[in-house]
Amino acid sequence: ELFHVDEEEAEFLQIKEEQEENCVSEEGQLKQETDAFIVTEVTPDTCGELKKHTDEKIYSCEICGKDFSVSSRLAVHMRTHTGERPFACKVCGKTFKHSGSLKVHTRTHTGEKPFSCEICGKSLMKNSSLKDHMRTHTGERPFSCEICSKGFVKNSSLRDHMRIHTGEKPFCCKTCGKAFTQNSTLQHHMRTHTGEKPFSCKICGKAFFQPYILTNHMRKHTGERPFSCEICGKSFIRNSSLKDHMKSHTGERPFSCKTCGKGFFQPYSLTNHMRIHTGERPFSCEICGKAFTQSGSLQHHVKIHTAQRPFSCDTCGKTFTQNSTLQHHMRTHTGERPFSCTLCGKSFSRNDSLTAHMKTHTSERPFSCEQCGKRFIKSGSLKVHMKSHTDERPFFCEICGKSFNRNASLNIHMKSHTGEKLYFCKTCGKRFYTSSSLSVGSISLELPSSQPQIC
Repeated sequence: ELFHVDEEEAEFLQIKEEQEENCVSEEGQLKQETDAFIVTEVTPDTCGELKKHTDEKIYSCEICGKDFSVSSRLAVHMRTHTGERPFACKVCGKTFKHSGSLKVHTRTHTGEKPFSCEICGKSLMKNSSLKDHMRTHTGERPFSCEICSKGFVKNSSLRDHMRIHTGEKPFCCKTCGKAFTQNSTLQHHMRTHTGEKPFSCKICGKAFFQPYILTNHMRKHTGERPFSCEICGKSFIRNSSLKDHMKSHTGERPFSCKTCGKGFFQPYSLTNHMRIHTGERPFSCEICGKAFTQSGSLQHHVKIHTAQRPFSCDTCGKTFTQNSTLQHHMRTHTGERPFSCTLCGKSFSRNDSLTAHMKTHTSERPFSCEQCGKRFIKSGSLKVHMKSHTDERPFFCEICGKSFNRNASLNIHMKSHTGEKLYFCKTCGKRFYTSSSLSVGSISLELPSSQPQIC
């Protein structure tokens, strides 16, 4: 969240500043302290008491009619009409209506955090921020939404929340026209146009648009996963990931495709899914031109060109471009099959394999060939099938030149040159290139122990 100067605190600092100047009157003469009104040191708590002594409001704004007890308050108020901001920051040039606001802002440059939490020791720049922070310890949420009853620590958070109900998006990007409910969100968005990434990781140097993304990134280095599921114990780097995960237990899929009715846990999953219907592939590889529906898929694809395989199996040495692929691979060693079919009990090492399997029970084949009408359970199977019409065989054997329409077929073929037979019969010991040459109950897989493999 971008730094925001609290108006109440700015006013408090303004009062204190005037007190330190001994409250010089309009005529430029020093006001004398009396027994009836002794000015003590102004603090956030005594600020309200000071106002009680000056309840008489004799100064009125000629524009809006608002009344004030002190002429200096009227002078400051007039700046809301004139737009005058006479107090400028010497570091960045930002201007303010109150000198107190400037003082608070200056702390963003000096790093001064004079207000400390007595419970956890956290330091903050503003007293109002400390008050809000204390509510994280007490659990107090005094500001509630009248529509959905959601509670908030700060009134400003409630105001931002109300825009979800009203649809109001008052902060608009001048470059692309995109509108936002919060000014801070607009400021973060502007960095997508400027390319500014002011938050850098001290370990790997990677830079980010927003500080919370850096915080989440740092957990990849530290291994910290502070958000845990109370049902299954799985832990996550981000709280949002935990919330999405919880839907897997409740079965909640609030985001539905209007074309095919498929439901999703997350809105971005629906956005990615819609591209299956529209054919949109907005992320293209600059090297080979291959296009993808998701930016993450493009990032993984680029590693094919760079030969980068940062994830390695500790058991067999096989390397992978993605950590998720490594996790799936590890189940070949552990035999873990955590995804089970509720209808027949068959279990799988991957969730997408279970999803595809479930279609064998429903006879659902949502992917059809536009040329011959043949239907398939998985989109990958359709892609392979399409090559039978184009006679495309992009996978070549470097030894004999034979070509194949699938990389898996090439890998099986390569074993005919190497003589590698990883699959053997438990009964007679005969060895085979592929598992399909054996009945399911007889299959055993022998993994190499010394030579690392590259997939």
